[in-house]
Amino acid sequence: MPSNLTELFSLDGQVAIITGGTGVLGGAMAHGLAQAGARVGILGRRRERAETVVAEIERAGGEALALPADVMDQVQLESARAAVLDRWGRIDILVNAAGGNVPAATLSPDRRFWDLPREAFAQVFELNLLGTLLPSQIFGAAMIQGRGDEPPHGCIVNISSMAAQRAITRVVGYGAAKAAVDNFTRWLAVELGRSHGAGMRVNAIAPGFFIGEQNRDLLLNADNSLTQRGQTIIDHTPAGRFGEPDELISTLIWLCSPGARFVNGVVVPVDGGFSAFSGV
Repeated sequence: MPSNLTELFSLDGQVAIITGGTGVLGGAMAHGLAQAGARVGILGRRRERAETVVAEIERAGGEALALPADVMDQVQLESARAAVLDRWGRIDILVNAAGGNVPAATLSPDRRFWDLPREAFAQVFELNLLGTLLPSQIFGAAMIQGRGDEPPHGCIVNISSMAAQRAITRVVGYGAAKAAVDNFTRWLAVELGRSHGAGMRVNAIAPGFFIGEQNRDLLLNADNSLTQRGQTIIDHTPAGRFGEPDELISTLIWLCSPGARFVNGVVVPVDGGFSAFSGV
């Protein structure tokens, strides 16, 4: 048992992989992992963006590695795993931050549910669910193997969404896909715990509304004033504002640290109270 609070929430000596580590939220979480002492693999489809995040982490005194890969490409993920094991010899943490919406799987005001393309629904489902499942299989296997006499241990943190917990208009495909991620989180927590012991844990974070590349135009006008949809969200968020990316870091560090060693199979909202408010 850690002897003090610093050790309780330290990631010193740990090796973390974060998919989607080049995005707004993923990048902030990658920096947070490094600040907590982890060596961080930045996995993203674009090498130059991954290398930019790596350079930022290294300038701040951390250690990182660019891992250009697509989360839906098994061969690329296996190559990334080999690069991490060659560099650091172990994997302790996986953060599945890759995902997002597909415009065609979102109902615009002039489109009805009956018009939803099946192909777009399948695409957003694959991006979010398969894009969580495959990295969990490939990097999770490395957490269990190669430990010698040491019991398996590792931590997987998936990124969910408020759309998984509450019905949110228009985002039919994304909401269904993230709901599947929630169920997969709980299922995998049970499976790994029963199969490999208490050292293997799986949890998720459900962010509320944060401004990112994909939703900026839906929530903000060109002058940064709120759109009608943005105002509706703020009206239903007791905090009265959108989240800041670095406000996800403390929850992530807690879930990955020894301080959460008895926390398994939960989905933690970081949402300014959105999920608690009925709107009345």
